[in-house]
Amino acid sequence: MSEEQKNNGCTEESCAGCAHADSCSSKKTDFLEPANKYSHIKKVIGVVSGKGGVGKSLVTASLARMAREKGFNVGILDADITGPSIPKMYGVHEKAQGTEEGIFPCTAKDGTQIMSVNLLLPDEEAPVIWRGPIIAGVVKQFWTDVMWGDLDYLFVDMPPGTGDVPLTVFQSLPVDGVVIVTSPQDLVQMIVKKACSMAQQMNIPVLGIIENYSYVKCPDCGKEIKVFGESHVDEAAAQMGIPVLARMPIDMELARAVEEERFYETENPYLKEIRL
Repeated sequence: MSEEQKNNGCTEESCAGCAHADSCSSKKTDFLEPANKYSHIKKVIGVVSGKGGVGKSLVTASLARMAREKGFNVGILDADITGPSIPKMYGVHEKAQGTEEGIFPCTAKDGTQIMSVNLLLPDEEAPVIWRGPIIAGVVKQFWTDVMWGDLDYLFVDMPPGTGDVPLTVFQSLPVDGVVIVTSPQDLVQMIVKKACSMAQQMNIPVLGIIENYSYVKCPDCGKEIKVFGESHVDEAAAQMGIPVLARMPIDMELARAVEEERFYETENPYLKEIRL
């Protein structure tokens, strides 16, 4: 509790019912944005990482596919504005359409609803050279202006790090929890701690960690080869008090599905036991 709250005679951390709530500068600000009136979303799950190149979009799409296979209505909000990859993974190349009421997400062949900046640009291969506030504003519009319809899960594929976009998502969207994606290298503890600490400071539950690139299995003898060395994810998870949800190897079948733009028909066997 701040000094100003104490001086005002506050006895609770919450400002609800406080006579000084309107004038107290310590009052917690609610930045949540209203969803589009045609959106009815039960759960919002963020997929985050402390650094790039750990397969965050692969995990996002895999979680979405897992939910679809269980019969849930699913959407993916591609918040990685400068490096969008979700539409291509699903083979979605048409442009999103809209009305005065909002923007329609594009629908993948498995029924997954997708919104990404690639679906709005005239040329999907053109680079997005925008400053942080503009990028954050676009992500916010993907929540307020997109008519998601009835969804059981909306997965948010966030850019790496702890910058403008993750902050915007955590403040503007009613995120029910985040999954942290990482890899086995030594620096994993620092990376996981950064991502985890940001979520906790924003009062967002951390559902757990998924380790990608854990190993590659030899096609001849079946031996597991740890390309990136011994895993340190258990140590990091124990220090942060969060569970390890799964370990994913380098799997050529998954990689091939991404390259061939047919992730809509793919199952990731390494995430089957996850409960969100």
